[in-house]
Parts: sequence; C-alpha cells; structure tokens
Amino acid sequence: MDQIKIGKFIAECRKEKNLTQKELAEKLGITDKAISKWERGIAMPDSSIMLELCDILGISVNELLCGEIVTMDNFNDKMEKTLIEMIKQKEQADKRLLAAEVFIGITATVVLLALIFVASFTQMDTWLRVTLILLGFTLFLAGCFYALRLEQVAGYYQCKHCGHKYVPTYKAVTSAPHIGRTRYMRCPNCGKKSYQKKVLSKDETNSTSSDS
Repeated sequence: MDQIKIGKFIAECRKEKNLTQKELAEKLGITDKAISKWERGIAMPDSSIMLELCDILGISVNELLCGEIVTMDNFNDKMEKTLIEMIKQKEQADKRLLAAEVFIGITATVVLLALIFVASFTQMDTWLRVTLILLGFTLFLAGCFYALRLEQVAGYYQCKHCGHKYVPTYKAVTSAPHIGRTRYMRCPNCGKKSYQKKVLSKDETNSTSSDS
C-alpha cells in the first residue's frame, strides 16, 4: 500500500468534510499529531479505529486502503489488489519476526555462555558466581520464551495430513517436540498429529516454508 497516497487521500477527505486535524482527532479520541502522521504518509491508521475513521470521512475501508474513490467499474480489481498487497505486507512482517526470533535466540545464548564463562574463570565470591549463572539462565529462558512467541504469531503451521494452515496456541508451540521450526502438533482441522512445517503464506500454490 502507498502510505503517501493514502495520507493525501485522508487529508482530501477531511478537508471535504470541513474538519481540521484537531477536530478529526477529537472525534476519534486520538491526538492531532497522529492525524498529521497519517496525512504525511509516516504512519497508517490503527485497525481498531479504521472503521470509525471511514465512517467520519464517508468512505469505505477499501477506498481508504487504495487511497482513492473506488467506482463500481473497478471495485473488484481494486479490492483484489488491496488484498494481495495486504498479504504481501503480512508475509514481509512475518519474515522480520522470524529473523528477530533467530537474533534473540542467538543473543540469549551468547549472554548465557558469556556469564557462565565469567563466573567460571574470574575470581569472585561464591554468591556472586551463583548470581551470575542464575542471571544468565534467567535471561536465556526469557529470550527463548519471547522468541517462541514471535515464532507462534509469524505465519502459519501446515498440517501434513490435510494441508490445513493455522496459528496454534502458545501452549501448543512451547510443548510440542520440534526439529527447527517443524513441530509435532495436533491439527485443529483433521485432529491428526504430525510434524507441521512453518509457512508464511496461506496461498496453497505459493506458500513458502520458513525452514527452506
């Protein structure tokens, strides 16, 4: 989506309704700085207020995301392009989350090893040595749990039996035996257990495994 185009469209619609940025912000219960960021293409309206914003401006969500008034002649085409763009942006965001997961996992491991090394080969009181080791394990576990949270919400897991793609619960991810990002879980669709791969897309023909 073209945030600059969307921002200019929001500004045009606001002015057509004879609203200032401050007046629009008051109607939405936000600051006028947020409106300014939208109109300059720096940020997008949050999904929680998008419907209310569109109602105030007298436009549809599809028109908002397209950054222009959509006529009946090009409605389907614009809707399809908007959906494709949103899917692409979600896949890119999921890729960043999975990259962050790897970074956090590596960082947590390095910190743990570094603290264990310092505690093992540096002269210090026993209580301080134990404290450093416990701190290392605490940070390591916190990093692992956060990394797992990122893995859980990024993309989908695909059932080997029925091909169903879904986002499992955090509990299911943390308790499942795994090889990399392939986890042994029960599919909510067919009820069968299998080693399910992490994929970034729900498109059956263009899904990309994050393990590849």
